[in-house]
Amino acid sequence: MQRIEHRACFGGWQEVYRHRSDTLGCEMNVGIYLPPQVTVQSCPVLYWLSDLTCSEQNAMTKAGFQRYAAEHGVIVVTPDTSPRGAGVADAEGYDIGLGAGFYINATQPPWAEHYRMHDYIAQELPAMIEAHFPATDARSISGHSMGGHGALVIALRAPGRYRSVSAFAPIAAPTQVPWGQKIFRAYLGDDEASWRAWDACALLANASERLPLLIDQGDADEFLATQLRPDLLQAACVATDHPLTLRLQPGYDHSYYFIASFIAEHMAWHAAALVRPSDRASGWIGTG
Repeated sequence: MQRIEHRACFGGWQEVYRHRSDTLGCEMNVGIYLPPQVTVQSCPVLYWLSDLTCSEQNAMTKAGFQRYAAEHGVIVVTPDTSPRGAGVADAEGYDIGLGAGFYINATQPPWAEHYRMHDYIAQELPAMIEAHFPATDARSISGHSMGGHGALVIALRAPGRYRSVSAFAPIAAPTQVPWGQKIFRAYLGDDEASWRAWDACALLANASERLPLLIDQGDADEFLATQLRPDLLQAACVATDHPLTLRLQPGYDHSYYFIASFIAEHMAWHAAALVRPSDRASGWIGTG
């Protein structure tokens, strides 16, 4: 791993590393915020998954999570949103190809060679973080829009692997909206039955773990009715008696202004699941 950025931030360090991903077959950048507590002990990890067109930089510079990660003693990992580099497939449009990995494993050419973002996020990246940084194996996951979809799906597909999950304006039912249908047809093929394995609403039907979901959604979001459909997620949770906190926030849109307004509450939600009472008692973690 090669460190390419290193900046002091709220008593800790906001860093960016470049590494070779065997899963994706390319070089990848990943942001890592190390809170001040890592100087004395290992800390739990929150994985943040970003939206279409984003990279590891967006949440690092706009979400404002570092202040709260420092207070709670949580490492925050912000990966890129797709494979990158020469030879990686791309297509016209912001919602497919580079910047639009969608956190699934593609099965169709030309995407299958590199677009395996699910396995990268769920397996390769945590193994790397836990091997090279003062990180425990306590993990949570969150994200925005495409990344919110990714957070929900990755958590639902791996019972017991994450202690908490949340999302901002997730693409809640990708098999039923244009963004998801476009990506799934390209990355997974025409068999729509296979798409259900990557749809949070469909996964809830057979979920073996009742991991509570926290969702914030702005009611002024331009994509709310056409692409996001939290109403379908709510219906799926009601049908399966799955715990869901869905908060429709008046006046908020799809931007990082929305995320920054509620990131403190999401960080507290994850910290409550990630940080044990004995850690809080030490005075180093969970003092915020």
